[in-house]
Amino acid sequence: MTSATMTHSAPATAETAAPFLELSGLRKAYPGVLALDDFSMAVSPGEVIGIVGENGAGKSTLMKILGGVIAPDAGTIAIDGVPRRALGVAESIAAGIAFVHQELNLFDNLDVAANVLIGREPRRGGWLRLVDRERQRAIVAPILARLGASFGTDAPLAGLSLAQRQMVEIAKALSLDARLVILDEPTSSLPASETDKLLGVVAGLKAHGVSVIFITHRLHEVEIVADRVIALRDGRTAGALRKDEIGRDRMVRLMVGRTLAAPEAAPAPAAGAVALRARGVRTSAHPRGGVDLDLRRGEILGLAGLVGSGRSEFARALFGVDPMVSGELEIDGRPFKPRSAADAVAAGVFLVPEDRKSSGVLLDLPVAHNITLPDLRAHSRGFMVSAAMERATAEAQRRSLSIKAPNLATETALLSGGNQQKVVLAKWLAMSPRAMILDEPTRGIDVGAKAEIYRIVRALAASGVAVLMISSDMEEVIGVSHRIAVMHRGTISGILGPEDFGEENILLLAIGAAAKGNRAA
Repeated sequence: MTSATMTHSAPATAETAAPFLELSGLRKAYPGVLALDDFSMAVSPGEVIGIVGENGAGKSTLMKILGGVIAPDAGTIAIDGVPRRALGVAESIAAGIAFVHQELNLFDNLDVAANVLIGREPRRGGWLRLVDRERQRAIVAPILARLGASFGTDAPLAGLSLAQRQMVEIAKALSLDARLVILDEPTSSLPASETDKLLGVVAGLKAHGVSVIFITHRLHEVEIVADRVIALRDGRTAGALRKDEIGRDRMVRLMVGRTLAAPEAAPAPAAGAVALRARGVRTSAHPRGGVDLDLRRGEILGLAGLVGSGRSEFARALFGVDPMVSGELEIDGRPFKPRSAADAVAAGVFLVPEDRKSSGVLLDLPVAHNITLPDLRAHSRGFMVSAAMERATAEAQRRSLSIKAPNLATETALLSGGNQQKVVLAKWLAMSPRAMILDEPTRGIDVGAKAEIYRIVRALAASGVAVLMISSDMEEVIGVSHRIAVMHRGTISGILGPEDFGEENILLLAIGAAAKGNRAA
């Protein structure tokens, strides 16, 4: 059970078995927002249900109700035919409902067995009540075997890949006798090879009669694993698809209420001057590597590669967050030696980081403050920040980027992921960038918001800004880039022009092999 090419057909009993979980007419409202309205769903043993919808569609509210975190205002939840008004957290666990969240809840300083049974450790007799390590391993070992894990109970968590860590979370769920495992954006941080392994695990759960709710913005994965799909829009069920009906276009139409045009190939920009030049740039992650790269004005240069190839470390070095071990940088032909983010900002080089919530925005601050915070001097009169100047700049960016927020005083945490990402872009766009570095710019946002981000990025390049876009999404990097550079072990293993774009070529370069028909671009 190590590949998504496994048989994904449901067990013979899945289609005929009675649902063990039934939701009927669930409703949940907050002040001014109807988060969930008249939602119904049944879950049968061994069934994989894809839940899709734009950010703010009601997915999170539904999951919180299933987890017992919040109670619905109306509706019923029936487990094994017994209806109840709501679930508490303990009742949800007792019913066999387990969650694997996008942000994993694991401890790097413990091994696999300790993580799986954290808080429920078997104890030996005696007044010390020490953890019975032998019994702990004996409980966890068959669960790992059931999942087809390539690591053992004693493996330190710190040494595991992201996909393996998610497998540990799934093992934790199975140790609680889970009947339903809810996977929330399980592959958002995984490369293709690791994603295949995780989808194989989903197939294995299904084969053992465990139900799965699979929530993701990567719709091609839903096509692979789901037996049926339920689409949410504005808190309501927008439609459902059977296995033979599932397809990206149908899912998108249900989610957004319209057909989204497929991304067109990026038009070739006019040959612009080199805005950013890197020669022999090495980071501590790959001190034996060395990046040589030219980024031109008006160009979107995609930067692809496997996890660990050094893409993000290179981006942080350009922004002055991580030190360079060696190498030279130039901006518009002049030496550029960023020792801090302030140096990069002063040179007009800006970074939209991979993790916007921890590094891109201050979630508890209003939208307006986030947009103007990097450039308070431009919004000050003397020693005082001008609220009127702040509002003017923030309003201009809100209109330009179509940021959806009740008002500019709204806490940024209350915005959808796509709108939070627009706020990150807005704060830099207000400062007239020369070079913009985007690290996974559409991770965790829905298809509608992605299309808007692509529009913004293309408009940015069309205005003459040089754009370096790091992405693990093959369709994205191929559809948006003018050229694609691929990293392997801290070096550029090849650069592809549009005539050589293709997933196979990118993967070949990512593993250090030569691309087919690769011509230097």
